[in-house]
Amino acid sequence: MTATIDKTQFRKALGAFTTGVTVVTTRGADGKDYGLTANSFNSVSMDPPMVLWSLGKTSSSIQAFTGSEHFAVHILAADQEAVSNRFAKSGADKFAGIKPARGHGEVPLLDGCSARFECRVAYQYDGGDHVIFVGEVLNFDTFAQPPLIFHGGNYGLLLKKADEADISATFGGDWLGNLLGRAYYQLLMPIKANLKDKGLGDIHYNILSVLSMGDGRSCEEIARLVAISGDHVDTGHVLTLADRGLVRLERGDDGARLVHFTAEGRAYAMELLASCKAAEGDAERELDYREAQVLKLLLKRVIRSTANGLPEHWRKENFWRENNIWREEAQTAQA
Repeated sequence: MTATIDKTQFRKALGAFTTGVTVVTTRGADGKDYGLTANSFNSVSMDPPMVLWSLGKTSSSIQAFTGSEHFAVHILAADQEAVSNRFAKSGADKFAGIKPARGHGEVPLLDGCSARFECRVAYQYDGGDHVIFVGEVLNFDTFAQPPLIFHGGNYGLLLKKADEADISATFGGDWLGNLLGRAYYQLLMPIKANLKDKGLGDIHYNILSVLSMGDGRSCEEIARLVAISGDHVDTGHVLTLADRGLVRLERGDDGARLVHFTAEGRAYAMELLASCKAAEGDAERELDYREAQVLKLLLKRVIRSTANGLPEHWRKENFWRENNIWREEAQTAQA
């Protein structure tokens, strides 16, 4: 007697199991390339080396896979979420713009993954509403890339469990505020050296940072925004930057003095931005891709969770304008 199972709850329960994400490809009898995203991949045997995966019988690619003698399984890397999404779409030309290498049976092979297996179809089994494919591994490659994972209906990143020795047992050493503060000031050390060479200090850097998020602000607005750092900006600080030829002041329509970058100031702000990116790269040397992404994700969550009670003028949307140089830098890098 078959038990009555709630399909929605069954799928939810299965989602508690964390899996990798794969793209399986084949060359159809019609000479076309086929591929799809699957997380049903698993190993079967070491001797001979065999793996399996399954495909729903209603899939538009079912005939291509059941009629082919070969397939390839690509275990996607942590930075290949877009590849997973591309091959999960139905009806799209999934290989558009891709010139894949060819494996056994002319099966298309994708680059950039964590591992790749070329297989000969050894068995096909009926598995309810799926067909189960068992493949004998003819060739495989590994690329030392951290894998993309899937859990509870969402993508994730694999993070290695920290050694106990890496975790301070003291409140002071392990307090998040101390950790964030120390990391921030150590990141700024090369930037501070650059500023010192120009006879500038932290408060001038903070002014330039606010302007880099969008210039043409009044002195009063700059002072309000910089105050989040604990610094108090006065007219003298702005005039110092003007004396260095980095900013210019002009009267706005309402009579307020507006601060704009000069060409030299914009170039210097871009130089500081490059220094910031270099410092970030140095800081991430001991982190792999997944760790760096998880770190940024968690920091963004901390920022959101501590945003309650912030004065309106310290909210993100009041810092950033369309004319920020970070956008310009990104556009330049993509050009």
